Amino acid sequence: MVWVTYHCPYCGAVTGVERDAYLNDKCVTREPLDGWTYASTTDDDVEAADGIEFVCLGDGADPDAVESSESPPDASGGGANDPRPDEDGCGRTFYLSFVRYEDGEEVEHRTPDVDRPRFDFSP
Repeated sequence: MVWVTYHCPYCGAVTGVERDAYLNDKCVTREPLDGWTYASTTDDDVEAADGIEFVCLGDGADPDAVESSESPPDASGGGANDPRPDEDGCGRTFYLSFVRYEDGEEVEHRTPDVDRPRFDFSP
């Protein structure tokens, strides 16, 4: 298992999760991809789903990392002008989608329109 961090697409805060290293990330989006199933970060087996549903809480620091003896710079209480990615979060939901395969082929998350409108009016 490895600790992997992601940036929130809304506020840029860093959020992390421990997961298997063999999984390939496809994308991080504000909305879930059609056809993908998502696990919560608190689920025991996030690898069984097609992705992970995050709630942006910030605090993306590795929980097993050795703490630094340096104190963080004083940001006068933090705020919009002095964001601290290891603490700030916006509370919004965003989605990490893994690469998915069907019949040995990568599944695209956007399928082409079957009946796209045509604008060539010539016979």
